[in-house]
Amino acid sequence: MITIDKEDLNKALELGMDEYLQLFIDAYTYAIDNQLDSDKMESLNGEQHTLMAYDVFRREIMQGGFCQLIQNGYGPYLFDNPFAKVMRLWGVHDFSKLIYKAKTIYDEHRTDLERERSDEDFMAMYMDYEAFDDLEDKYFEMEEEVTSLIAQYVQENTSLFAKIV
Repeated sequence: MITIDKEDLNKALELGMDEYLQLFIDAYTYAIDNQLDSDKMESLNGEQHTLMAYDVFRREIMQGGFCQLIQNGYGPYLFDNPFAKVMRLWGVHDFSKLIYKAKTIYDEHRTDLERERSDEDFMAMYMDYEAFDDLEDKYFEMEEEVTSLIAQYVQENTSLFAKIV
């Protein structure tokens, strides 16, 4: 089980939800040696994977949207796993619906979305896949609330995410 120092946890809580979640993400990243591959994935449980998936989602969407997320190879990690379902179970319903809508687009165009592209072709994806634009905008509007709800869930169920020592 991943361990987190109680003092570090308390400091992160004082700093806010972003720092609190980042403490867990950093512990997971260290545990898997910054490698999201099949050999390292077994080091994390389902809840930890879901929190890692949210971190990946959030970073990629904030930097470059769904096209970047998929081109960087994270489509299967987010859309072929029960990420959206778990978000619903964690009480993040609107976000779960958004993920399901993005998954529909992804599933319909997966081969094209995942193919290797030049920088120029990558930039053209944003025009070809404008269907993602509304979803990205909705996420930008809800990001703070989503992150807060996830942080609240982690705080209420800390033992599922790490052993506090």
